[in-house]
Amino acid sequence: MTIAKESLKSVESVEIKKSQKERDIILSVKNLKTYFPIYGGIFKRVIGYVQAVDGVSFNLYKGETLGLVGESGCGKTTIGNTILKLVPPTDGNIFFKGEKLRLTKKDKKESKEQGVDSIRYSKEIRKKIQMVFQDPDSSLNPRWKVVSIIGEPLRILEGMTKRSRIRRRVHELLETVSMKAEHLDRYPHEFSGGQKQRIVIARALACNPEIMILDEPTSALDVSVQAQILNLLKELQKKFNLSYLFITHDLSVVQHIADRIQVMYLGKFVEGGRIEDVFYNPAHPYSRALLSARPTFDPTSRIKRIILEGDVPSPINPPSGCSFHPRCYEKDEHIGCDMENPKKVEVGEGHYMMCLPFKKESKSYKGMNYISD
Repeated sequence: MTIAKESLKSVESVEIKKSQKERDIILSVKNLKTYFPIYGGIFKRVIGYVQAVDGVSFNLYKGETLGLVGESGCGKTTIGNTILKLVPPTDGNIFFKGEKLRLTKKDKKESKEQGVDSIRYSKEIRKKIQMVFQDPDSSLNPRWKVVSIIGEPLRILEGMTKRSRIRRRVHELLETVSMKAEHLDRYPHEFSGGQKQRIVIARALACNPEIMILDEPTSALDVSVQAQILNLLKELQKKFNLSYLFITHDLSVVQHIADRIQVMYLGKFVEGGRIEDVFYNPAHPYSRALLSARPTFDPTSRIKRIILEGDVPSPINPPSGCSFHPRCYEKDEHIGCDMENPKKVEVGEGHYMMCLPFKKESKSYKGMNYISD
């Protein structure tokens, strides 16, 4: 009898853990596709599409940092812009706290037909999902003072009208990002690159968001300033329990700040998992090549440099089968790389890769033991 009770308790605890994990998902993206039409001819008809994002799926958990890495032009920024509805999606679904976001009129119609609850992308959603853009110079109005730049979302989204109240709130936000009251009435050109990025972060925090999409937030900064901004982002995450979608091509930065990582190539994910799994046991050939290109400051460390041949294929006409196979140094060891779509292979707990089976059964999917010691 006691054994039965103990087994029942263990089953209940497992179910509680599962339900807790499901509740912790704050943002879920399912089979997201974003294509940009190409117009040509006399009548400017659609003659093709740029397949910027081609069927990606991932979950973002409450209080975690998910890193998106890959070469320039692989579609990382387009994912962030699509989540914010700055770019309309071609297909796929986005869920915020379990509720489906209606990004197009088609979503509204499909939700009614399927009897699924969905919510409009309203001001409330915009307050909960904010973005820090890559270039602070282009995202700050040069004709406005800092108090107006940070105060704009307070007026539009929060409905504040009194200048004194807006000024007081902007002062609090500036102090949150380690800036002073004397900066309120200055223009963007009077600040350094690191200070401008702090202003952008303060503006993103104005409406108390739950998710922040960080698009290369440190790429235009010096190394010392990068460390300050990364430490600031970590402090803000702990203080406000924020969830970060961190988009970057700097592997050292993502290793420092992220909890999980998704490696992207030509609009698709090729590998994903926890930072320690992907960095110290990379399974996909592209991940290995990407990690081998990291700079090292230790002259005694051993580096296995992997040089990929050829150029990145065009997203207008991607190759058939696995999109990485024209540059893959292991393509002769796999079956049907140029014909079949890659399948999801579980490498470990929460660690996966997209690949095809080997010709020789003796070889495994296990990655290298090290990239650089």
